[in-house]
Amino acid sequence: MSTTSEIRVKNMVCERCIKAVRQKLTDLGLPVKHIELGKVVFEKPIELNKEKVSKTLEDEGFELIDDETSKLISRIKISVINHIHHHKNGETFHNLTDYLEREIGKSYSSLSTTFSKNEGRTIEKFSIQQRIERVKELLIYGEKTISEIAFELGYSSTQYLSNQFKSETGLTPTQFKKLLSSNRKPLDEV
Repeated sequence: MSTTSEIRVKNMVCERCIKAVRQKLTDLGLPVKHIELGKVVFEKPIELNKEKVSKTLEDEGFELIDDETSKLISRIKISVINHIHHHKNGETFHNLTDYLEREIGKSYSSLSTTFSKNEGRTIEKFSIQQRIERVKELLIYGEKTISEIAFELGYSSTQYLSNQFKSETGLTPTQFKKLLSSNRKPLDEV
């Protein structure tokens, strides 16, 4: 057992994850004060049975993060996810390098080296993959044009978004949308 006032949790990427982690920790009787993506803060320093907490979280697909490098990688991933998936409409889409430096408080060069060494891919590649997943999500919703999606996600042009999308998925955004709609049946035909 060790005394701690916060823990880091891997694989927390959405609000549902936060609720699941809160429920699991509350079930263990832990005094949760605040949870955000990847981080749990307790109301006061507590004696933590890391093995028990780790097992409970692993049952739900989460992982307790112990070492400093893993914590840093997790913070980078969560920051990139927040930057892309939780970006608010109308808010300026900031440069990722500046955003990460501001969020984490370390130079991008240092973050990039650590991330690449431990993940086998660059922060930029991870960011592109996250942006493409966000594009897919927005295309599935069907509420925005490709041009609006490109603007919202900070692409310099619709063409740049389309090229990057095709490079990652093998399809253009238009082909992806058609593929989705061809797999759907009207409710009265189900």
